[in-house]
Amino acid sequence: MTDHEVLRVFCDPGGRHGNELAVVRDGASVPDESGRQALARELGFSETVFVDDPDRGLIDIYTPTLRLPFAGHPCVGAAWLLGVPRLVTPAGEVTVRDADGLVWIAARAAWAPPRTLRRYGSPAEVDALPVPPPGEWVYAWAWQDEADGRVRARAFPGRGDGIDEDEATGAAALLLTARLGRALTITQGRGSQILTAPVPAGTGSGNHQLIEVGGRVRRA
Repeated sequence: MTDHEVLRVFCDPGGRHGNELAVVRDGASVPDESGRQALARELGFSETVFVDDPDRGLIDIYTPTLRLPFAGHPCVGAAWLLGVPRLVTPAGEVTVRDADGLVWIAARAAWAPPRTLRRYGSPAEVDALPVPPPGEWVYAWAWQDEADGRVRARAFPGRGDGIDEDEATGAAALLLTARLGRALTITQGRGSQILTAPVPAGTGSGNHQLIEVGGRVRRA
């Protein structure tokens, strides 16, 4: 088995929960795309990151079934592990900052893979949802406290690759933030926490605006 580290990304304030992420620090040990895809499938995490240049922050991201140009929780996790001011992904350059124990990345909603953002009337409705059959990628959400920007969410990738529900998804949170145009505190899955905020005006609009996504990272 190729050497890799496992992190938990988007932990709650007590360091619990978070979405597990595999990181292969020595990307050169798996140089080709087919080998990386096979390893990501074997590991079985929602995403696996290959680090191709730790100094530049050059990374390559895979789910068990496909390569992604950008994804939120892999970028937050890789940024925490590498301690770099920026990451380079196929979608573009992702800036990084640390603040109060959180790692923040800034990316554009246009980089995120398509998601169906489906609003429900209450957190209880979201909690009660069964896992849907494979098909569309659904981000189910409801306001916990609209005035305070607190959201309850669950994510159903619908890919049929063994990941029936994603514990914490930065890209979907980024898309929801872009749609609502405001900072959010999202509780997802069993209790993972994702923080988001639009970057101030001057950095684009709509899906081209920069959105910050932040969270806590721990070793699994």
